[in-house]
Amino acid sequence: MRTGIATVCLSGTLEEKLRAAAKAGFGGVEIFETDLVTSSLSPEDVRRLAADLGLGLDLYQPFRDFDSVPDELYRANLRRAEAKFRLMGRLGIDTILVCSNVGTASIDDDALRTEQLHGLAELAAGHGVKVAYEALAWGTYVNDYEHAWRLVADADHPNLGTCLDTFHILSRGWDTEPIEKIPGEKIFFVQVADAPKLSLDVLSWSRHYRVFPGEGQFDLPKFLGHVARAGYDGPVSLEVFNDTFRQADVERTAVDAMRSLIWLEERTAQLAGAAGEERFAMPLRTLPRVAPPTGLNFAEVKAEYPAALERLLAQLGFSPRGEHRTKPVALWTLGDARIVLNRQGAAGVAPGISALGFDVENSVAAAARAVQLRASPVPRPSQADEEILQAVKAPDGTEVFLCQDTAWVEEFGPGEASPLDGASATSPAARIDHINLGQPWQHFDEAVLFYSSVLALTPEASQDVSSPAGLVRSQVMQTRDRSVRLALNLAPWVQSDSVRGTLQDTFLEHIAVEVPDLTVYAAECRGRGLPFLAIPENYYEDLEARFALDPRLLARLRELDLLYDRDDKGEFLHFYTAAVGSVFFEVVQRIDGYDGFGAPNAPVRHAAQFAAQQAR
Repeated sequence: MRTGIATVCLSGTLEEKLRAAAKAGFGGVEIFETDLVTSSLSPEDVRRLAADLGLGLDLYQPFRDFDSVPDELYRANLRRAEAKFRLMGRLGIDTILVCSNVGTASIDDDALRTEQLHGLAELAAGHGVKVAYEALAWGTYVNDYEHAWRLVADADHPNLGTCLDTFHILSRGWDTEPIEKIPGEKIFFVQVADAPKLSLDVLSWSRHYRVFPGEGQFDLPKFLGHVARAGYDGPVSLEVFNDTFRQADVERTAVDAMRSLIWLEERTAQLAGAAGEERFAMPLRTLPRVAPPTGLNFAEVKAEYPAALERLLAQLGFSPRGEHRTKPVALWTLGDARIVLNRQGAAGVAPGISALGFDVENSVAAAARAVQLRASPVPRPSQADEEILQAVKAPDGTEVFLCQDTAWVEEFGPGEASPLDGASATSPAARIDHINLGQPWQHFDEAVLFYSSVLALTPEASQDVSSPAGLVRSQVMQTRDRSVRLALNLAPWVQSDSVRGTLQDTFLEHIAVEVPDLTVYAAECRGRGLPFLAIPENYYEDLEARFALDPRLLARLRELDLLYDRDDKGEFLHFYTAAVGSVFFEVVQRIDGYDGFGAPNAPVRHAAQFAAQQAR
């Protein structure tokens, strides 16, 4: 599949956009008119630069408000179009995008539209240009791609075809199956964008909230499957208007964009393969097939001085396995929950989650897939007797290790006895239940796409959680069997002290450990001096009102600062520790198949943490 991207998707100058697109691996670009008009590069310079970068210049856009206008305006539009055709000749672009009219001067007359589109195509033919006519979702009279196609068919000119844009089609809920009735050679261009489902006027939705494929809720593989069956074999190009993307780093946005198209291509190929389709005119490549991860192998925390974290782990009942043979790295374990403390390259670093290990069936294949999805490999120097671990970097910098087993644990020595050995049934059954990662605002959608495409985690519906700092957007990513659970939080920046006027980053992250009997475990931790996050009395009064709990259980919850939730499957008990640096721990117990994360308690946790930060 030939991939493309519109320059409007990216930040920076036209030259920066072209270089970023080429570096990310795109085959071509759409030149957005504003990017060219504001550039210091001449059209000839742009053409040469694209050629040097190995980029095709696939489309010039947009040409607006052309069709169904009075004769005098039509003639003026032809003069305007001819100037653009000459410009396209200098650029070396042979296709122009013409949008359906949204102006007030348009006339509702299909015969007039057909006549004027034919005249435009005739003029374009003299310059070697093809016209791709597109129905805008907010077009005054033409807002349906089938209507646009009928006009193209009636105009009957070899230089006139249609452009199919996923946003304009799917935002209006149009049926996509009729795409297959359009001859592939008359589809001159295909643009794709995803979007979250919003209750918003379609123009505002389009201009600000489009995202890359896989970051929204449109069924793009189904759409692209119809396009492939129609016989289309041209570029599949991204056209995404998004305020965040146009402020973010141009190179990483281009990589994110390319990843989205690669994953869309694979999902379309899989959909076609499941339907027993033969090969299409547009080749659809696939990636190495890998199974979803089956568990969380370990979590790593990096810190220059981990003493406070070691004390917290000991109070939680973790035991030190030992130092690594060759690296300044220590391993702490509690049952099957493994925490790595990394001092390597940690000068000036406060404790924070730096790496996650995922159990996978084939680590080499999983790493190869990740790299093809434009993930950056993480180099890990190893001695001859050490495990070779495959790892790539997530968008927020977290290192993602792909582990086939736990043989690497032997590199840390035999370890010491756990404080719980012989005293509790908790230790052998403990495991990492989920990880909660904070995400910078400009990379949140990128992170969702990364974990969806690279690790096959399924995004659940996002939730907004209130906190004293503002709303926190929370996105759960998990495998279908819930063996891996990851929560991504988009936390706000807050002014934590109005007197000093300092800004504090509230990206606290945590590791959640599951144990079989939380009340017994919590009492043991309390006995070891573990600092629990203090829960206000008002929470327990509200809990008593919401649930008919046994008074003895409620008293125990209150005594140990435990939180409680219930769903239609079961019950949930959990507590939080105080934070060390930007990391803290949660300990949970899932009873009778409880499937959530205690979401109703999240505002309580945020408020308690905010109060603790203010008290420092």
